[in-house]
Amino acid sequence: MIVEVGAVLFDGTRADKGFGSLVDPGMPIPPDASAVNGISDDMVRGKPRIADVLVDFAEFCGDLPLVAHNAPFDFKFMLEDVKLHKAAAPKGVVLDTLPLARSVFPGLANYRLATLVRHFGFPSGTFHRAEEDSCYCGLLFAKILETLEMRGESCREQDLVKMMGKAEMRFPQFAPQPDQLDLF
Repeated sequence: MIVEVGAVLFDGTRADKGFGSLVDPGMPIPPDASAVNGISDDMVRGKPRIADVLVDFAEFCGDLPLVAHNAPFDFKFMLEDVKLHKAAAPKGVVLDTLPLARSVFPGLANYRLATLVRHFGFPSGTFHRAEEDSCYCGLLFAKILETLEMRGESCREQDLVKMMGKAEMRFPQFAPQPDQLDLF
């Protein structure tokens, strides 16, 4: 169940523009999920449904690569809703900072996003909120690219996908369907 969608466009290492929306899932949020992200049923009541948020999210992201930490976790939820609603979806490849960080920065105690943010001294506040976590992922991704460039290694999209050690992730693209056919 998706209760929040967030993204941040980066210009190099600078967050340039953000997108964030709470989502009304149409059912109660499980208490264990609320305990992690702090999002309550009251907070999402009356917010847009996921089908509507996906349209805006796809437009915001366009064909740019998407970067997430432990990307398959979030991707599976979004993929399920994209397929269910045959909704617009971002066109870019999904890159995962978790395996990239493990590859580029070996030997750390763990690779949780909060640990990496603190390790690199990124400004931080709360975790497990979509737009904020997107900002942390962007900063981490910029650090990964900077480190690869300093080593003289490739930062091309296909090489990053290979470095992740898993199949490329992309959302299916559905043609917009009219709500009603105009026959006359």
